[in-house]
Amino acid sequence: MAARLMGVQTQSWVQSVAGGEEAMSEQVKVVVVDGHTLVRFGLTGLAGQEPDLEIVGASGLGAEAMAIVATTRPDVLVLDSVLPDVDGLQVAREIRDQYSELGIVLLASDGQDAVLFQALESGVSAFVTNTAPIEEVLAAIRHAAVAATSFTATGLGPAMARRDQPPAPPLLSPREAEVLSLLGQGLSVRAIATSLCVSLSTAKTYVARLYEKLEASNRAQAIMRALKLGLLESS
Repeated sequence: MAARLMGVQTQSWVQSVAGGEEAMSEQVKVVVVDGHTLVRFGLTGLAGQEPDLEIVGASGLGAEAMAIVATTRPDVLVLDSVLPDVDGLQVAREIRDQYSELGIVLLASDGQDAVLFQALESGVSAFVTNTAPIEEVLAAIRHAAVAATSFTATGLGPAMARRDQPPAPPLLSPREAEVLSLLGQGLSVRAIATSLCVSLSTAKTYVARLYEKLEASNRAQAIMRALKLGLLESS
């Protein structure tokens, strides 16, 4: 990954590919593989209007991607990470193994840090969210055309910072989680004390501490808050 990160671009792609555009002496041939019909047609239509880009193939199925690339020999493949028939990331890996100089732009939904890092590991050239402005997508295509083996992604820096942060400690201790479960089952504080083999005073302390952490003043509020936080499963 270190070698790949040496080529990472985290700022504006429009600026990062400016020099590369000057080096392009002919149109960049592009293939689009996306299972969303509107996205596929929209992207091919908009990219096809660019004077330096030429759409040479398109499909809604990942299984057809390898054959289209082999037939059309594009400079860049734009590939959705979620396809109706296969995993887009797996397609990217297989195509990268076959075509080391092919630029690959991966499209994915917002907020998917895990997919972003998988894209980096799989050898794609650029990662773009489905909600990105068309200028950003076009810049990613141009980047991939001139720097296929490097990696660019808007938001990579913040994603790496989030990944490097230590995991937050659990809100509840194991004992408090047990008390919450018993409250959710409808047990009284006295019954909780008996179940846990502790004194009534100790059980009251557990419940009070639980209410404080859940910012609740009674059992109903505590249970509702716990359900909202995913600490309890609704029965």
